[in-house]
Amino acid sequence: MELKKNPKANVGRNSSLYFAVGLALMLFLTNYAINYKTYDKEDIDIGMVNMDAEDEEEIPLTEQIQTPPPPPPPPAAPEVIEIVEDEEEVEETVIESTEVDQETEIVEVEEVEVEEVEEDIDVPFAVIENVPVFPGCEKGSNTKKRECMSKKISQFVNKKFNTELASDLGLSGRQRINVIFKIDKTGKVTGIRARAPHPGLEKEAKRVIGLLPKMKPGKQRGKPVNVPYSLPIIFQVQD
Repeated sequence: MELKKNPKANVGRNSSLYFAVGLALMLFLTNYAINYKTYDKEDIDIGMVNMDAEDEEEIPLTEQIQTPPPPPPPPAAPEVIEIVEDEEEVEETVIESTEVDQETEIVEVEEVEVEEVEEDIDVPFAVIENVPVFPGCEKGSNTKKRECMSKKISQFVNKKFNTELASDLGLSGRQRINVIFKIDKTGKVTGIRARAPHPGLEKEAKRVIGLLPKMKPGKQRGKPVNVPYSLPIIFQVQD
């Protein structure tokens, strides 16, 4: 009688699959066994750090080195004294006493005259006690003399000033010149200064003020003094 095999009972049919699974399992176990590690408890025990066990740093002692004092300087050489014979005669200065006694005659001192030094004092024209007097303004009060002097000076400047100078210099419109001068203790005009838009106008203003006549000087407390005077000159240039 011939035996028949059941196809399901064939053991060698899946042998390659079982072999692969078994091989993979053995490799896993081998790898785990190789990498498995064990540690002692004493090695992993972390306790408190003992700071007392550290070595103390020894600080070296420094000693200050004292330098010896410098040696004393050598003694100075003795001076050579030269003896000279006393041949020259020396004149002695005699100081006489200035003390006086009862027999000393007293000389009377005459009166000493003190010479007063006159100082140049400038007193403004507006507050001076006695204003300078322009020729022709001798009459009237101090106020009248002041007004008369201002009027006479303005008329004099208008008469003597060269009004055509501005057009010759190429100037136009309104021109203003500020002039300052002094009437000194003798009545003369001094210290003339001028300021204008053009040097030519300043020069002309100084020339005209220098032509002013000599006046009677102003007085303060009965003494002649210098009196500063300011004069604005304004004129219109005809275009």
